Amino acid sequence: MEKIQNMTPREIVEQLDKYIVGQNEAKKSVAIALRNRYRRSLLSDEMREEITPKNILMMGPTGVGKTEIARRLARLMDAPFVKVEATKFTEVGYVGRDVDSMVRDLVEASIRIVKQQCLKEKYDLADKMAEDKIVEAIIPSKKKEKSKSSNPFEFLLNNGGYTSQKEEYEASLKKEEEKTEDVLMARDQVRAQLRDGLLEAQLIEITVEDTPKGNQLDMSNEGMSIAIGNIFGDMMPKKTKTRKVKVKDARKILREQEAQNLIDMDQVTEDALELAEQNGIIFIDEIDKIASGSSFRQGADVSREGVQRDILPIVEGSVINTKYGPVKTDHILFIGAGAFHISKPTDLIPELQGRFPIRVELENLDKEAFIRILTVPENAILKQHKALLETEGMELEFTDDAIDEIASMAFLVNEQKENIGARRLHTILEKLLEDISFNIPDSKEEKIVIDRDYVKSKFENTVHEDDIDQYIL
Repeated sequence: MEKIQNMTPREIVEQLDKYIVGQNEAKKSVAIALRNRYRRSLLSDEMREEITPKNILMMGPTGVGKTEIARRLARLMDAPFVKVEATKFTEVGYVGRDVDSMVRDLVEASIRIVKQQCLKEKYDLADKMAEDKIVEAIIPSKKKEKSKSSNPFEFLLNNGGYTSQKEEYEASLKKEEEKTEDVLMARDQVRAQLRDGLLEAQLIEITVEDTPKGNQLDMSNEGMSIAIGNIFGDMMPKKTKTRKVKVKDARKILREQEAQNLIDMDQVTEDALELAEQNGIIFIDEIDKIASGSSFRQGADVSREGVQRDILPIVEGSVINTKYGPVKTDHILFIGAGAFHISKPTDLIPELQGRFPIRVELENLDKEAFIRILTVPENAILKQHKALLETEGMELEFTDDAIDEIASMAFLVNEQKENIGARRLHTILEKLLEDISFNIPDSKEEKIVIDRDYVKSKFENTVHEDDIDQYIL
């Protein structure tokens, strides 16, 4: 929240403008919702509990920016974000996913965010501990002799264990003698070389925790997994293994391991649950697919209405049990989205309609919008393709008339056939640059200029205005 506390809704829209072209009404709505989150955090506890977020329903065809707006919004405020498809919760003939799983997924996202923040806070201390372990691996201490008292039966068979106590005393004396001036001086030299980056390629042996990946039982794939290692708690010692790695790799491994050991997972879980409850965003896509009008009351539509009724209590506010603890959904922001070509928002059950009070209709993209999408955003499609080819020493340049032709082609295909929005630009560019990408390792050219003639020549033999979509798809 610190990131946005000084940002007005207008400034939030400006941030979204860096990545999303047009759709000002939708940006305005989510910016206000975001600012209201911050305003609510300043209220007293009693008033804060009364104010619930105003959920948003976005209507518009695919590829116009519905998901991207919600995703950028979540990234802007470092909030846990989950995108789910309403159709996944039911299919004709069998039961889909449990609707509670959307909240469980949100908690998992929240855990990752909080854990990463805690790890960053511990990295400075973890770096020092990792450096100590690397120095120890390069200049090891003399290994402590194994105590004979490690076997409990020897204690009983050895007249009360007098010999083992004597050996332990002798071993402790040896341990003190190990820290000689020579070892300390050698370690200081190694430490200096490490900090100067002179030992990055040296191989060393390090001891790491052995955490097998397949140690969980997943109950019906709904997040109720049981870690077998946790069943016995601390009764079983942690398994370790020895790995031989380069110093530069050892530093990363040990840094993560030490930072992990420094964080308090109980505190992480507590903070993550609060973050999910207060700042979580759940994006329910394809919500129009579970809407059914009064004239469609047979077959799968019965199931569709059932999904709406299952989603309703979560949107209204309820308590969902997760493996990290119960989560209240009262203050989670829900953003519904759908094309609503066949159905209308009024086809949703009235109770669910009332839980999405803010309605935003996104506009279809025209040729001018496509030109801006190709060039304006910080992650513009043309910039991405240029960057990819630059990795192999090829400079790619698009003339203004080439960009105009690409935009015209994308708009034409969307108009003639299926409107898939900005995604059409990807299909055209991939086909346009196919030969260049294929031949680039063998090509001796260092710069390629793509103009209108090149774009037309690429499609002229097989493409006409009437069937251009068949070629692209």
